[in-house]
Amino acid sequence: MQRIARHRTFSGALLLSLGTALVPTAGAQAMVSGTIFTCTDNQGRKLTSDRLIADCIGREQRVLNRDGSVQRIIAPTMTADERADFEAREQRRNAEAKAQQEAIRRDRNLVQRFPNENMHTKAREAALDDVRKSVQTTESRLKTLATERKPLMEEAEFYVGRKMPAQLRQQLDANDAATEAQKSLVQNQQSEIGRINALYDSELARLKKLWAGAPAGSLGPVPMASASAPAPSTASPIKAAAKK
Repeated sequence: MQRIARHRTFSGALLLSLGTALVPTAGAQAMVSGTIFTCTDNQGRKLTSDRLIADCIGREQRVLNRDGSVQRIIAPTMTADERADFEAREQRRNAEAKAQQEAIRRDRNLVQRFPNENMHTKAREAALDDVRKSVQTTESRLKTLATERKPLMEEAEFYVGRKMPAQLRQQLDANDAATEAQKSLVQNQQSEIGRINALYDSELARLKKLWAGAPAGSLGPVPMASASAPAPSTASPIKAAAKK
């Protein structure tokens, strides 16, 4: 019985020893699986594991193949401030790229619409034509108001030093208000003519460079309010003022 007990004890110890020898370490598991994580911590120690290394979360980690070659590099985990700065930079880069693509698109459309200066000049004249006609209409209305005012003023001379009849006073006041409205409208129309010319001048300067061979999108952002865009309508204010 003692011999059997000793045999069992020896066999168990042998199995335990063999089992311990066969249990792979973390590094051995990594070598078997083919994935090895390695890094250098903030104390200068080189660490190796079969998974992401917690002590190197804020540091670069390398993933190695079984032969020791670099499979990929894992960037350090960012802090909240670092993440905010990174996202802000990305947003700026994306905005700049989008603006560049928009400039390229608009430059190409501009050259396609105006292949030469003659066509651009015709477009300018067409844009100015409506506003000029509006100016003529307003100036004609001013002349009519001045003609209507003349007999009213002649009648008002009979009441110098006396109380003017209410109806005559109302007619003069209405004429004054309509005249002021038309004068203001003319000023707006003249400003619109200046705006259109300035936009077409800027557009022509850009076109000359594009016609000369400048690549689309190489001249910087295109002004959002370009001459090619429809000009603000002045029809409604004109009609409203003309009724006064």
